[in-house]
Amino acid sequence: MARYMFIARYASDGVKGVVTAGGSARRAAIEKMAEGLGGRLETFDFAFGEDDVFAIVELPDNRAAAAVALAVNSTSHTGVRTVVLMTPEDVDAAAKQTVNYTPPGA
Repeated sequence: MARYMFIARYASDGVKGVVTAGGSARRAAIEKMAEGLGGRLETFDFAFGEDDVFAIVELPDNRAAAAVALAVNSTSHTGVRTVVLMTPEDVDAAAKQTVNYTPPGA
């Protein structure tokens, strides 16, 4: 299964929801969402600064990850960025692939 990091930033309505229901309720909602897509929540952490949440989720594929991003970003409560995560072994395999690439201006 593929792993994704969702980096979320709450709008004021999203912050109000967290204040009202609590952080653990937010984590439970994300767990339920991941499981509904055939995946699982690996980590869910709140953060200080520019971003409010870092969540690592295992999902079946990029379509499921895109569905999450579309659903979250379609609300006015939260904006999310998605980062595809790769294992060191994935990078090893990628490094061994032959790529026929010509740089611009070459």
